[in-house]
Amino acid sequence: MESGIGEYCGLFGIHDVEHAASLAVLGLNALQHRGQESAGIVSSEGSVLHRRIGLGLVGEVFPDHESLQLLPGRSAIGHVRYSTHGASDYRNTQPFRVVTKDGELAMAHNGNISNARQLRAELERAGVIFQTTTDSEIILHRMARSQCESFVDRLKEGLSGLQGAYSLVFLSREGLVAARDPFGYRPLAMGELEGRTVFASESCAFDIIGASYVRDVEPGELILVNGEGLQSQRIAPQRRPAHCIFELVYFSRPDSKIFGENVDKTRRKLGKALAFEADVDDADITVPVPDSSNTSALGFSRRSETKFELGLIRNHYVGRTFIAPEQKGRTERVKLKFNAVEGVIRGRRVVLVDDSIVRGTTMNKLVDLLRKAGAAEVHVRITSPPVRYPCYYGMDFPDPEELLANQHESLEEIRDAIGADSLAYLSLEGMLRATEKDPRDFCSACFSGCYPEPVEGIDATIDNGKADSLMDHGDAG
Repeated sequence: MESGIGEYCGLFGIHDVEHAASLAVLGLNALQHRGQESAGIVSSEGSVLHRRIGLGLVGEVFPDHESLQLLPGRSAIGHVRYSTHGASDYRNTQPFRVVTKDGELAMAHNGNISNARQLRAELERAGVIFQTTTDSEIILHRMARSQCESFVDRLKEGLSGLQGAYSLVFLSREGLVAARDPFGYRPLAMGELEGRTVFASESCAFDIIGASYVRDVEPGELILVNGEGLQSQRIAPQRRPAHCIFELVYFSRPDSKIFGENVDKTRRKLGKALAFEADVDDADITVPVPDSSNTSALGFSRRSETKFELGLIRNHYVGRTFIAPEQKGRTERVKLKFNAVEGVIRGRRVVLVDDSIVRGTTMNKLVDLLRKAGAAEVHVRITSPPVRYPCYYGMDFPDPEELLANQHESLEEIRDAIGADSLAYLSLEGMLRATEKDPRDFCSACFSGCYPEPVEGIDATIDNGKADSLMDHGDAG
């Protein structure tokens, strides 16, 4: 496995409810934006687990009531997946289900184990045969080799020594388990439905089934839910979090609550901060790149007192260009995905607000669309800093050569590359101040190049405020 391989995914888990798999389908539909490559559900009837997985969207894998008939039981976990490495592979579709000496076990993972190459090599030298190319499978093999008596202790041993991001849900005869890495890179929320426990990557999955948000699974926490109730314990020492700031900037749905913050509120503040730092004199309209930038563009519009207009229309039946697995697919989807509203754009000086520029493919095409629709000027404003560094914790930009800001030394060169009249990014300080948490509680390595913990095979700058506490205790698990 190459360094940086991983998945960006969505998780769902529910315990002791009637028609658990049906509720899991609803929850996964709410999380569809987190992965459009595959979907799967495992349900539980005590010690017997039932599994249905497939490539495609949730509605394609579970098209009707009949597709759920093979998933009986009162507990279920679900997963939507996007692989950041290579083509789709049915073998990598989650949740995984395995048979161990202690019975059947299912697992779903969101994140990226940054020292996976080392751990995989150790297991292979010990004779382990891998069935997939995912880093998630490493956890299962390490658990299976554990000699601990209880499921929880085997899981703790399986997670010991892992570095990087993991939000996890498990299903076994012991019950439903949720666990999160010590830094809390990826979100994982806990909710309640008529006294029953629910887990999901984002709180929007609770809304669709009528559940209420309770709290986040804490970084380094393991929660077991079974007939005896809910049990919580720490699997790693408390340390300063490193929540992925990109979740708030771009990836999560605006109606979600993650890391204890309302995404919509944070994005409005990002837009206002950007207008304060980089307003455009004499602009006529503010236009968002739909849909993830709608609320941040509203914040920019109100702070700059520039009229908000929907000058771009998005085709919702085309998946996100950012998470299209192949570069050719990204380029083609940009053409299919957006169209300019000529009556709004023609003759106007446009401020185009977006949340980020990663590869630059989308932005270049959008600026061109606006010019062809008659825009007098196109000024691009971005509610985050330039993405210059790889992410090793699950985001889909592991290769620095793919990052537009890493290919150009100056802001002017980036502006030329996208064809805009002007370009400005929100500062790192402005972005972090827009959150309600301590700015030190976020991982912003993709912008700053300063990583919370050592990365296997990479000579990376380490944020000692976070990494020291990790090194003091010896491991990330």
